[in-house]
Amino acid sequence: MFSDLQVLADGNNFQRLLIGLGVSIQIALASMGLSIVLGTLLGVVMSSPSKIVRVITQTYLQFVRIMPQLVLLFLVYFDATRAWGLNLDARVAAVIVFTLWGTAELGDLVRAAIESVPRHQYLSAAALGIEGRALYRHVVLPQALRGLIPATINLTNRMIMTTSLVALIGVVEVLKVAQQIIDANRFEYPSAALWIYGVVFLLYFLVCFPISLAARKLEERWS
Repeated sequence: MFSDLQVLADGNNFQRLLIGLGVSIQIALASMGLSIVLGTLLGVVMSSPSKIVRVITQTYLQFVRIMPQLVLLFLVYFDATRAWGLNLDARVAAVIVFTLWGTAELGDLVRAAIESVPRHQYLSAAALGIEGRALYRHVVLPQALRGLIPATINLTNRMIMTTSLVALIGVVEVLKVAQQIIDANRFEYPSAALWIYGVVFLLYFLVCFPISLAARKLEERWS
C-alpha cells in the first residue's frame, strides 16, 4: 500500500497536480477580481429606493442562488455557445459563471453593508455639503466595505473549492489531473487513488486554511 506512494514521484505527476491547482486558483482569482468590481456596483444599485430596480436585482440574485453552479456551467459552456454560435474556451466559461455567482453574492453583501450605515452619517455628510456620488465615495462605501473584507476572503475560499466542478466541462484542474494519474496507473499502483486524493486534500488545505485564518483574524479585529 505504502509503495503506491511512489506514483507521486513517477515522471512529473506531482508537478502536474501543482499546475492543476494553479489553474483552479487562477479561475477563482480572476472571477473574484471581476466580482469585487461588479458586485460593488450591483450593491450600490440594489440599495436604490426604486422598486423596479430592487425587483430586477433581487430576481437576478435569487436566480443565481437557486441555480447550482454546475447547471450554470453547462448553460454557459454548452447551451449559450451553441445558441449564439460562440467558440468559448472552457476556462472563460468558468470565469463567467463564477463571476455571475460572485457578483450576486457580493452585491447582496454590499447592499446590506450600505443599508447598515447609520442614518446620522448621511445627515452629517449632507450638513457638510457632501451629496450624490461624493457621498458614496467618501462616506458610505469606506464604512461599508471595511466590514466586507472578511466575507470577500471567505467567498474567495469557496470559489477555490468550487472550481472542482469545472473539470466537468473539460478544464484540466487539480481533480481532473488526479483522475488522469489514477487512471494511467490503475494496474501498476492499485491503491494510488488514496494517496493522490490525499495529496489533493492537502494542497487545498494549504491554500484555503491560511485564507480562512486571515478572514477570521480580520473579522475579530473589526468586530
